[in-house]
Amino acid sequence: MPEESAIEKAREDAKEGKSPSTQAGEFVREEIDHVREGVHGARSVQQAIAIGLSKARRAGVKLPPPKKGKASSAVRRQAVRDLAKAGSRRKVSRKRSRATLGALRRESRGTATRSQLAAQARSSARRRGPAARRRAAEKAAKTRRKSK
Repeated sequence: MPEESAIEKAREDAKEGKSPSTQAGEFVREEIDHVREGVHGARSVQQAIAIGLSKARRAGVKLPPPKKGKASSAVRRQAVRDLAKAGSRRKVSRKRSRATLGALRRESRGTATRSQLAAQARSSARRRGPAARRRAAEKAAKTRRKSK
């Protein structure tokens, strides 16, 4: 279950008209923090991000499933299931929850390091193409100038 602060921040983002991916970012950040704090581990940065996105969809963020060819069919099916469960009040299976958390606790805690997150960001940027990378770099430079 996501923390109340992440849900609240996502709601604020939604009120401000920010995109669903920005709203979901709060849940991903929370998940990365969990791995760093040692609440549980993750096999890879991608797994931690996937858990965060899943929690976001179940919390009601209208984040569409990945398009065909962008992710495996299993990931897409899970995303559709998560969207369907959004807002449902069905009781969560205690055994299944404990088993999932137990499995995650056995995973490595070193997956959410700065270097691994940076490598993940670089690899996903590489898939987007040079024009998108340039726009992102210009936006980052503008943001840096504003903060000084």
